[in-house]
Amino acid sequence: MTGNRAIRVAATSARLLTGAVVAAACAVGMVVAVAAPWPTIAHDPAQAQVTPQPGDTVVVCNGDFRALGRDSSNPLQMVPAASARFISDASSGSPEVSPLTPADLQGGGEVRRLSAAVEDGTAPLIGASESVTVSADDLAGFAAAPCRPAASESWLLGGTVAIGSQDLVVLTNPGAVPSTVTLTVYGTVRGTSTSIVPAGGQLAIPLSSIASGSEAPVVKISAEGAPVRAVLQSSLTQTLDPIGIDLQDSLTAPQQHPVIPGVQLFPDESDDSAAAILRLLSPGADTTAHVTVRELGQSRVASSFDVDLTADAPTQVGLSNLDPGLYTVYVDAGSSVLAGVRVQDGVAPGSDFSWVLPAPEIADEVLVAVPAGPSATLYLANDGESDVTVALAPTSGGEAQNITVPAGSSASAEVDVRAVYSLDPAGPVHAEVAMTAKGALAAWPVWPGAAAQQSIVVYP
Repeated sequence: MTGNRAIRVAATSARLLTGAVVAAACAVGMVVAVAAPWPTIAHDPAQAQVTPQPGDTVVVCNGDFRALGRDSSNPLQMVPAASARFISDASSGSPEVSPLTPADLQGGGEVRRLSAAVEDGTAPLIGASESVTVSADDLAGFAAAPCRPAASESWLLGGTVAIGSQDLVVLTNPGAVPSTVTLTVYGTVRGTSTSIVPAGGQLAIPLSSIASGSEAPVVKISAEGAPVRAVLQSSLTQTLDPIGIDLQDSLTAPQQHPVIPGVQLFPDESDDSAAAILRLLSPGADTTAHVTVRELGQSRVASSFDVDLTADAPTQVGLSNLDPGLYTVYVDAGSSVLAGVRVQDGVAPGSDFSWVLPAPEIADEVLVAVPAGPSATLYLANDGESDVTVALAPTSGGEAQNITVPAGSSASAEVDVRAVYSLDPAGPVHAEVAMTAKGALAAWPVWPGAAAQQSIVVYP
């Protein structure tokens, strides 16, 4: 018995020792397994890089200048005050012109829709613009505006509902389906309204009907169903005397660094602080805008100042401290802002006014159309660090010229009226067209052509 018991004790001890060794090995293995990277199963999603084909280029013009309230028995009725003079050209032959109908304008002429088909995968360029001259008891002055593509969102900066003003928001729908347009007013009184612009039609809305009580209203246009082209038609009367009209282009979006070339300030014999005004709006955020003003062709600063902006509240600053002359206005803000300068050559009969808006950056060829009217000038601004050469040539043939725009400065070139030009910069610049004579002012930015199509990643 004693021998067998000793054997059992030895066997049991051996089993316990073996179990302890195995347990320790399992613990060590567990620690190592936790610390070591675990195997993973991953599948890269199927994807393809695709470059969308560009669509046809389509732009729409504004049509007749409208007069409101000429019939005392029907003060809201609009009638044509002047027909637009029109010019256009395209990079691939003449664009196709089709008429749109302004159903709310009794006896009005057609509104032009221009299109050019894609060729060899490239969207053609179209340059087109219109101008009007009005001389009547209730309206007088000169106005001009480019023909541009419709957009789902745009902004009108320079509206007013002050006594003597008569502003109209003109909405044109070149599409095949109706557009539901929401107008959002930013100002001392906020408000929204909705209108339906019929397919292939045009509608004008008095600004006073949606922005009453706002001293300096800014209007955001949002379109659903079909994009629309928005233009602000303005006229001003003082003591029953008409003193100017304007067609203000719409802005596509706020910017952090707006650049406004071609701002011409006139002698202010009346000491009227409204003769030259900078209007600013910061949608959605408080910010500070730093404004720098330089004379044409100069890099030195003529004036600089800061403007504190409250979210969604338009702010105006007078520029009466500047001497008469030609300037470029630069704005640098902490958040994206809208900016524009109103200029006026007097307050007596025979005067005119115009809003000068920021010019977007252009880095590729565009077509610039200059309609009939007073003498015209192309203003170029370069806010980069290197000089830029711009090639300017009439599309009808003729002598081309190269314009050097110094870094941090600006330049100008006279252009013929009733002509279309190819503008091809070697680097990014900002461009503005201005037409100027006594009692005849108009200005508008030069916009980029059809954007180059960027490749996108598609996940099936």
